[in-house]
Amino acid sequence: MVTYDDVVAMTADWPGVTADKWYGTPGLKVGGKGFARMWGEREYRRDGVDDTEVLVVIGDVDEKPALLASAGGVLFSTPHYEGHGGLLVRMADVDPDDLVGYLEDSYRLKASAKLLTAFDDS
Repeated sequence: MVTYDDVVAMTADWPGVTADKWYGTPGLKVGGKGFARMWGEREYRRDGVDDTEVLVVIGDVDEKPALLASAGGVLFSTPHYEGHGGLLVRMADVDPDDLVGYLEDSYRLKASAKLLTAFDDS
């Protein structure tokens, strides 16, 4: 199972990334903008998830249905995220290579042009 520490390690050398609190839970920011965070206890209770840790990443809202359909249950959503690009990642089930892709997509949606250039040049 992938852990939050693994997520931090996967993104450690990405330009502008800092580990910080986001909505009161451990998360990652780029240029001060959140792009990945762990769910908090309130969210687990609200949505009845008790079999995995959950990481929230940001996706394109228009691509979200296709991503959810193609992820074999690793990605999911809840009514709270309707109309929003938030994608929920089942940490117990996600392949680390796929997770890097989800994190990169989320990073790209939040990073500045300057940071994206640095990312692409690295």
